[in-house]
Amino acid sequence: MLFPGSAGATRLAWESPHLVYMYLQSSLAPRLHINSWTLFLATTMATAGKVIKCKAAVAWEPNKPVVIEEIEVAPPQANEVRIKIVATSVCHTDLYHLFESMHKDGFPTVLGHEGAGIVESVGPGVTEFQPGDKVIPLFLSQCKECHLCKNPRTNQCEVAWTRINQAIMAGVESRFTCKGKRVLQFMGTSTFSEYTVINQMAVAKIDPAAPLDKVCLLGCGICTGYGAAVNTAKVEPGSTCAVFGLGAVGLAAVMGCKAAGAKRIIAVDVNPDKFEKAKVFGATDFVNPKDHDKPIHEVLTKMTNGGVDYSLECVGNVQVMRSALESSAQGWGVSVIVGWTDLHDIVIRPAHLISGRTWKGSMFGGFKSKDGVSKMVKDYLDKKLKVDEFISQNMTLDQANDAIELMKNCKCIRAVMSVSPP
Repeated sequence: MLFPGSAGATRLAWESPHLVYMYLQSSLAPRLHINSWTLFLATTMATAGKVIKCKAAVAWEPNKPVVIEEIEVAPPQANEVRIKIVATSVCHTDLYHLFESMHKDGFPTVLGHEGAGIVESVGPGVTEFQPGDKVIPLFLSQCKECHLCKNPRTNQCEVAWTRINQAIMAGVESRFTCKGKRVLQFMGTSTFSEYTVINQMAVAKIDPAAPLDKVCLLGCGICTGYGAAVNTAKVEPGSTCAVFGLGAVGLAAVMGCKAAGAKRIIAVDVNPDKFEKAKVFGATDFVNPKDHDKPIHEVLTKMTNGGVDYSLECVGNVQVMRSALESSAQGWGVSVIVGWTDLHDIVIRPAHLISGRTWKGSMFGGFKSKDGVSKMVKDYLDKKLKVDEFISQNMTLDQANDAIELMKNCKCIRAVMSVSPP
């Protein structure tokens, strides 16, 4: 007899998945306490190399509710990984594509780029991953071979934007079809689906002990804000910071400023209900622009006797970007653009920079994606990083439209949706 978890059981699962699956459904299996690894192998190896039909939230057109559909997910091709998504959340970038940019060629698509799951199968040439690995999909690749990946001064990857069509915010390749139509993969990830297929250079292997319904948030928002403070701004101990916008990205930026040793962290938002939450992550002061009859940069300049050392814009609004820059101290202030938009130009005066300010941009918090996400997961497990505190609602994929509305109306920090059982 082959005992559960033994080398023989694992080999049988690979070579005869249907036989093992039948065995696992029998009355004998519970009495032998089948371990989850053998169970996973048996069920997933039965689907390896085949098209999987599964549930996904499809955005058929812009500015319309997503529709829960049955889609077909093709097997992974060379250097690709097929992942069973366990949990995902709604990020503002999903809303940006659905309600703001609304590029006509960017639909139909499956949204979602902040998720976590388990490798179901791998394509030819994949050696880094195997079925059963816990992973986080990444919208920003790290091939580790190009001159950008080898340069410590950037987290960009030369290959990354050959995979993604930036204009329509979708992968060049797609393994999705629905009702006979090709469906795009948003940012090359599409985590609003029970299964997705992603190039191995855009997948981070994480600690098997990590809870996927928590660490899914490290796929975008938390890393983006936290890293903007510690990696891009390089906040120094004893400094004064201002964070504009207290969504998940802004709260993560507050957390990053605190971790870097900032003495004073001013949280700026038009919603006073967010201030108590910001305090949890380390904010020391709170300013609502609506409470003042002066421009916010003048208010902050007066509060700090000349401007903050570091300002971080986490809204994605060009007017706020300028206000954040003007709030930083002349001579040495550093201002970082973190929020995403590609719809408008920013208007500034040369004197804003000639005086000595530094203006920077930050994508994904400056983290080299595969390496950075794996480390952030470890920091969370080591209790060096807050993650649970970002979760305001727990929902299911069937409630995707409700989760989107919560984010759209600023009624949540992060709504985590259960997609598949772990």
